[in-house]
Amino acid sequence: MPKRKRILAVSSGGGHWVELMRLRPAFAGHDVAFVTVNPEYRDEVAGGGHRFYTVNDATRWNKFAVLLMAFRVLLIVLRERPNVIITTGAAPGHFALRFGKWMRSRTVWLDSIANVDELSMSGMMSGRFADLWLTQWEHLAKPQAAGAKIDAGGPSFLGAVL
Repeated sequence: MPKRKRILAVSSGGGHWVELMRLRPAFAGHDVAFVTVNPEYRDEVAGGGHRFYTVNDATRWNKFAVLLMAFRVLLIVLRERPNVIITTGAAPGHFALRFGKWMRSRTVWLDSIANVDELSMSGMMSGRFADLWLTQWEHLAKPQAAGAKIDAGGPSFLGAVL
């Protein structure tokens, strides 16, 4: 039986959260904490013994809100000390991956299925901090050489969540 891991599952709201919730079966048997921007999502993970955190939502046009979000995410990462951080985006996940790398957490970025024409801006910024960088669209994946390690320098395609 695999060792129980501490997982920090992070997303912003809306479709990002829906996609993260679709990944929940992969977290079974592990110690999971969820981070998002909407306190109403707490009910969706209640009863599973999971911890739940909210951070403020922010866009790149409000620098103060972005800094506040980053600080709050940092505090959560320091408190949780996760073995693995997985995110479906956007800004809270970007900061979680960046801070998680400082703590030697394994990191996974799963770009949203909504980004059909190009990778998200958050995904492009976060890919270099991800140990596993995934896209849900095959045509957006970086071609992998035969026998190459998955995610060797670009997003890989392993299927879609939705």
